[in-house]
Amino acid sequence: MMKRSFWIFLLITGLILSVSSLGCGPRRVGVPGGPKAPTPAAPGTASQRPYTINGRTYYPIPSAHGYSEKGLASWYGRQFHGRKTASGERYDMYAMTAAHKILPLGTHVRVTNLRNDSTVNLRINDRGPFVRGRIIDLSFTAAKELGVVGPGTAPVLVTALGQPVVPGKEGGPPPVFDLGPFTVQVGAFTNRSNADRLAARISERYQTKAMVAAFDDGSRTWHRVRVFSLKERDAAEAWVEVLAKDGFGTGFVVAQD
Repeated sequence: MMKRSFWIFLLITGLILSVSSLGCGPRRVGVPGGPKAPTPAAPGTASQRPYTINGRTYYPIPSAHGYSEKGLASWYGRQFHGRKTASGERYDMYAMTAAHKILPLGTHVRVTNLRNDSTVNLRINDRGPFVRGRIIDLSFTAAKELGVVGPGTAPVLVTALGQPVVPGKEGGPPPVFDLGPFTVQVGAFTNRSNADRLAARISERYQTKAMVAAFDDGSRTWHRVRVFSLKERDAAEAWVEVLAKDGFGTGFVVAQD
């Protein structure tokens, strides 16, 4: 009798321990019908979300199509070299890149220094500059080619050239946006008389009216000589070559104001 009672005791004890272990063991997470995990954002969309710097909120635009902007350019160099940019890549002060507050990351732009007419093509891979009155922060190499390293800032024209590059895909030059009408700028002078004389020569040579447009960069006024109003960029680029061959210097195409 005692032997039978002993085995019954062991059986009951074992059942109790089994039930306890079920109550204290690990529980399954994500039971069907429970809350779903958030869907990951599509690659690149985070860079287009609004963001706040120094109490001010910026709203990146969804497309750079038709974008053209004038203002002051600055540059950033060694102190940021190797740091992560807003695009996730490391900043390379020797690459042809730039920071912009609202253009889609990956957008290709053409930047023209309105003081010396030099031009470079860049890729936007970072956010900034967050200094009042400045519209683009150039890499060291880009600033050097544009003549901005010495003075620190310069008035520029920023024109969007192509859609953002798709990560992981190689390709040729970005497609050019149709930003017409276009005009050709053939010179910029602080002396209005010099601008008027060049405009008169061009008007007489091509039987068309060259315009003189004033632009104040905050420290001085520039008088820019522009000629033609063309719908196609290719036609405007062709006139740049004609003007150069006829002795009117190296012009460049800009979106007409």
